[in-house]
Amino acid sequence: MRERLRRIAVLLGVFLKIGAFTFGGGYAMIPLIEREVVEKKKWITSDDMLDIIAIAESTPGPIAINSATFVGYKTCGVFGAMAATLGVVLPSFVIISVIAAILTQFQDLEAVRFAFNGIRAGVLALILKALWSMYKKCPKSPVAYILMAGSFIAAAFTPVDVIYIIIACAVIGLVTSLWMARREQT
Repeated sequence: MRERLRRIAVLLGVFLKIGAFTFGGGYAMIPLIEREVVEKKKWITSDDMLDIIAIAESTPGPIAINSATFVGYKTCGVFGAMAATLGVVLPSFVIISVIAAILTQFQDLEAVRFAFNGIRAGVLALILKALWSMYKKCPKSPVAYILMAGSFIAAAFTPVDVIYIIIACAVIGLVTSLWMARREQT
């Protein structure tokens, strides 16, 4: 019991750190979550993390919060999920509350605008790193490349809702897997 409470406290601390020092939203947090829980703490495997990202992306809500919840649950059950979720949300809540209270006084300062431009560039780099990390771990096949390209084109250049793209990819992946399994049996 004592070990479980200690791990929940560590989980809370890890996600407080991730939540406090990550700008740019959930996709920017993914590399940090992966480094902390897969590489440093070894609570889950890289495959688990890839599954968690896929599930977190497919469920309603922000990907960072969903990922934290799933990691916490996998690590320490319901209380771990609560601790990880609180940890990832609390810093942003506090920071946004403070910024909202004072930003209106400083929003016209050139230094503030430059700082936010720098933050945007850093966030883009973190998102690209998450994309590269996920790409390296995903299975590669002609069908996967076609799905990836088609999904990007549909999401970026058409008014199709992203949920329909995700559903279509899941159905195509399932049908392809079943077809390949049946083909191997014959």
